[in-house]
Amino acid sequence: MSASAAPAIDLPPLLASIPGLLGDLRSDHAGETGAVMIYRGILARAADPAIRAFARQHLATEAEHLRLLEAMLAPGQRSILLPVWRVAGFLTGWLPALFGPRAVYATIEAVETFVDHHYEEQIAKLGHGGAEGALRRLLETCQGEEVHHRDEAAAALGGAARGPLLRAWAFVVGHGSAAAVSAARRI
Repeated sequence: MSASAAPAIDLPPLLASIPGLLGDLRSDHAGETGAVMIYRGILARAADPAIRAFARQHLATEAEHLRLLEAMLAPGQRSILLPVWRVAGFLTGWLPALFGPRAVYATIEAVETFVDHHYEEQIAKLGHGGAEGALRRLLETCQGEEVHHRDEAAAALGGAARGPLLRAWAFVVGHGSAAAVSAARRI
């Protein structure tokens, strides 16, 4: 199943029966909003044709994830911090693009490593049947696509050593993503 072929999910009963689900989905929506903006930031700055193709392809996937989450969550259920996530996402893509392909790929690898774990935590809370199972399969599909993005970025980096600046940047990106999720779950 592709994310775009996901079935309609009756969310209100799930929200009533699964503690923390609204916060999880709110953070997913905020994260996908930020991801769309990361790729827009890359495209706004990067000149390298391979990076631009990479960003366009991944932007399409992230935009589809965002569309699916927007279809599930009413506007009042979304994070009020979305303007912050848009700016932060754009800068998270634009800044590494200043430094070239390695910085861009390292950024995507760091973001998607975090996202893989983030989705895994949510998937573990869900059952396999009914609406819960449908939501689980949707999140598994999104997770798989994010892992593919991570693996593509890692492959583009190859076995090249990551110097202290790239490691520091990846640390900032990973911890920034965690802080954003924590805030989006609540606000």
